[in-house]
Amino acid sequence: MDKEIYRKPLFLTNPVTVLVLGICSALAVTVQMKGACIMGLSVMIVTGFSSLFASLLRNGIPNRIRIIVQLVIVALFVILIDQFLKAYMYDLSKSLSVYVGLIITNCIIMGRIEAFALGNKPWPSFVDGIANGFGYAMILIVVSFFRELLGSGTLFGINVIPQSWYESGYMNNGLMILPPMALILIGIIVWVQRSIQKDLQEK
Repeated sequence: MDKEIYRKPLFLTNPVTVLVLGICSALAVTVQMKGACIMGLSVMIVTGFSSLFASLLRNGIPNRIRIIVQLVIVALFVILIDQFLKAYMYDLSKSLSVYVGLIITNCIIMGRIEAFALGNKPWPSFVDGIANGFGYAMILIVVSFFRELLGSGTLFGINVIPQSWYESGYMNNGLMILPPMALILIGIIVWVQRSIQKDLQEK
């Protein structure tokens, strides 16, 4: 199996910073790292297993109904994850609101099924799905790290900025918890990534 399958989605073809997919949830669920991690893990699981099952069924799916079949496969795993979160992480499920359910329409998942899983064997398709899900999760975690740290002074809900800083006049940046700030942070990541790629190409 080509190693590029799991290397490219992390940098060269990252679904968020290169393909510009899954931006909506990146803006909505990155206020806290806990929510971002769960959302990223959920997308990884759904993308990986949806690609796996789509690949297993690829030769038996009539072309005219392939999109419907793909949606059914994706919806199955999204519902399972949604019910799991409601059963074992209810507060977190409530904070993520409708965004877990909207994984069904995430362009990353449908894109990987169409572009890769329907034309490749099950195991490479599974790896491709997991890798692209991880590329998405990685960006969410980076964005949520800065938003939670600078906006709330916490990481995973735990205070990390000393009280003495606040007593000395330090204040949390309220702008960091607003959705536009997530877009700005993603823009900075895109700029840094493309600058690195340009330097590598010149070398």
